[in-house]
Amino acid sequence: MVEIEGTVEHIVFRNEENGYTVAKIKYNKDLISVVGYMPFLNEGQRVKIQGEWTLHQTFGQQIKVESCEEIMPATVEGVEKYLASGLIPGIGPVTARKIVEKFGVDALDIMEMNPERLTEVEGIGEKKAAKIAEAFQEQRELRQVMVFLQSYGITATYAIKIYKKYGQNTIKTVKENPYRLCDDISGIGFKTADKIARNLGVDPSSLSRVMAGIKYVLNLSTSNGHVYLPRLMLLDECARLLNVPPDLVEDALISLSASKQVVIEQVDGEQVVYLNSFYYSELGVAKRLIELSLQKVRENFDTIEEEIKEYEDENDITFAEEQKLAIMEGVKNGVCVITGGPGTGKTTIIKCIIKIFEKRGMHIVLAAPTGRAAKRITETTGYEAKTIHRLLEMEFMPDEHGNVFAKDEGDPIETDVIIIDEASMVDILLMNSLLKAVAPSTRLIIVGDVDQLPSVGPGNVLRDIIESRAISVVRLNRIFRQSDESLITLNAHKINNGEMPILNDREKDFFFIQKNNPQLIVEEILELVSRRLPAFKNRFDPMKDIQVLSPMRKGETGIYNLNVRLQNILNPPSQDKKEKSFRDYVFREGDKVMQIKNNYNIEWTSVDGLEVVKGTGVYNGDIGYIDEIDEENQTVTVIFDDKKVVYDFTSLDELELAYGITIHKSQGSEFPVVVIPVTYGPPMLMARNLIYTGVTRAKKLVILVGMRQALLNMINNNTIIQRYSGLRERITSYVNLISASQREMGD
Repeated sequence: MVEIEGTVEHIVFRNEENGYTVAKIKYNKDLISVVGYMPFLNEGQRVKIQGEWTLHQTFGQQIKVESCEEIMPATVEGVEKYLASGLIPGIGPVTARKIVEKFGVDALDIMEMNPERLTEVEGIGEKKAAKIAEAFQEQRELRQVMVFLQSYGITATYAIKIYKKYGQNTIKTVKENPYRLCDDISGIGFKTADKIARNLGVDPSSLSRVMAGIKYVLNLSTSNGHVYLPRLMLLDECARLLNVPPDLVEDALISLSASKQVVIEQVDGEQVVYLNSFYYSELGVAKRLIELSLQKVRENFDTIEEEIKEYEDENDITFAEEQKLAIMEGVKNGVCVITGGPGTGKTTIIKCIIKIFEKRGMHIVLAAPTGRAAKRITETTGYEAKTIHRLLEMEFMPDEHGNVFAKDEGDPIETDVIIIDEASMVDILLMNSLLKAVAPSTRLIIVGDVDQLPSVGPGNVLRDIIESRAISVVRLNRIFRQSDESLITLNAHKINNGEMPILNDREKDFFFIQKNNPQLIVEEILELVSRRLPAFKNRFDPMKDIQVLSPMRKGETGIYNLNVRLQNILNPPSQDKKEKSFRDYVFREGDKVMQIKNNYNIEWTSVDGLEVVKGTGVYNGDIGYIDEIDEENQTVTVIFDDKKVVYDFTSLDELELAYGITIHKSQGSEFPVVVIPVTYGPPMLMARNLIYTGVTRAKKLVILVGMRQALLNMINNNTIIQRYSGLRERITSYVNLISASQREMGD
């Protein structure tokens, strides 16, 4: 064991995810390389290192660190370097110099004991002084927590999240019940909590462990789209995962049921297990849909055909019979579903329905599951559309551990008609929240393409509603939006019908480029995006007009690799561009990025004319561009359309590079140009609805790059992955129950 004390001269490398760091330490007159898990090591710090000498074949002698203890600097130069290191948000090199010039070697003591004196420094007001003091104190507390948590294998990123949740009680809370982390900390699953529990000596057969394991398996199943799991399947999976006897899992399941954390039910004659929230969501959706559909609509419908004819004359169009039927059903019913593929006239139908309602003096609201989908509806219909979350007035409630909707049965949405577009993206939880906020007298029109990919979240909501045959449904099959110049719509329907698309008509807008291995596919995509498409007759902007969509995240043609390769070509490193490494990405000023989770509370600003407008909320799927990386304040500023959003470095897990995105993430969006790699992959993933969804995202041009046989395999693979969902049966059961009640009353 060797021990040295020295000053951190240079951080050679740091993995932001786990805190693994390579650094140069000045010890006496020598520079010594040290390597190990040191997430808070910063240039200018004085540290005591303990470890073992090792010999790296490339980098020579290094100390493999076993412990690292900070020694507060004792010289003016050391204090200044420490403060200028970026360790404390709000203090950069300039501010550090001013603080040291004012307070000298006592600067750190003053920051800890008398932080109000920081206002004596030019440029530091009361607000900034308080922020610096808070950050300084938090860093000290956080170090203690980090030492504890990292000894149990928790990465630096998650350690910070845990500390933010539990604060000074972190160590006590984790020791008492490490399985709380599964419920309380987003991103920490059962396996991580289980590892901590083992290290803490928790009995592998403890009831708390088995109960947490059951909830883990059920939660894992929801990420695959399931609302419940069959009981026997759940017991088998849990016994195998936990390596405990099945009767122990059975006992834990009974305890979870007794404490109302899970619900055991019969679906299709089989005993199944729901997590509590999913059971009541499914129950609520079925009940509210039937109640809304049975509401008596009191208007006079004798003039609807005349009103449709009037709209046709005003807009110089002629509706087909199925379109007229969709309009009439939408106007006459409490709940109506309109489904159809691209070009079948859904948008025109919505516009006509709106006009008819408006002429009757009725108020209408439009909404969609994502921000990009809502924006697209606004552009195509001319009527403002909101995200469903904003329509429901999402609020952050820290005492209730998360977000809640202000609108519900006690305070419903004040409108006469609600139209929901892109309904295939709505999962069971969101649909339940929406329906709770629909007043009994409000009409609901659900519009979507049932043949697209189902929602990322659990459930098969749109398909289940349609297949229940209990709600008015109009299916649009005829293509109307098909100009002589376009093959995109025609080919989308060919794919959906199991037919090979028409390829490579030079005068058209749908192309296939044959490449026979993944490496060649990637090279072709890079060439297309960076050179050939920007030089095409339409002069497509490689950053704003062209979107690469991939079926997969991993592999040669997955978005991880594509993003790195595209970033290097479209936004290469430059002395003029600041960078921030985070996990597997390097974020760079100018990068195209995507928000990958809903954040309803983050603030944004925009300029409307001369007025500065403020608001909150950035949504899963929003695409923007990095405007600035501020190392002193540890922030990244992203521009989403006209909104400017500032992220802390600790929140960068909400962003990904977006030169390439998955087809799943593209749902609800449209792009001028779509480029899709086509190669072999897991049959469960590489299915018809995936390539169909990808193709329908394009407005002007589709280019498929890859293997013709792989494309044919996808088109022929019409397997719809089974999702365990009881919504269809519940809707049918409610209808049968109401019918039976009416018969009894009639008797």
